[in-house]
Amino acid sequence: QVQLVESGGGLVQPGGSLRLSCAASGFTFSSYAMNWFRQAPGKERELVIGITSAGSTGTYVDSVKGRFTISRDNAKNTVYLQMNSLKPEDTAVYYCNAARAWIRYWGQGTQVTVSS
Repeated sequence: QVQLVESGGGLVQPGGSLRLSCAASGFTFSSYAMNWFRQAPGKERELVIGITSAGSTGTYVDSVKGRFTISRDNAKNTVYLQMNSLKPEDTAVYYCNAARAWIRYWGQGTQVTVSS
């Protein structure tokens, strides 16, 4: 069965860093674009950053530009989100997403809390 399993979330102080990982199985990982979404309390889920099957990246939230970096390791079937200079407004549940044509797969989410 298809699985996307996030890890690396937790509590971090403002200005700190976290690296999220998403381990994929059950599909041809290298053929899929991979994305990170997030959902803060009381807000809609938003697309934050993505990477195509060819390795091109795009950032879709202005406030994270220059701070968040997405990468993928096709040999490990894993996508990463490096988050630096974290701010309280980055607090959210972060979701891993795989996309190809009409197909969408989702992870269960991992909590990131940025607080003193």
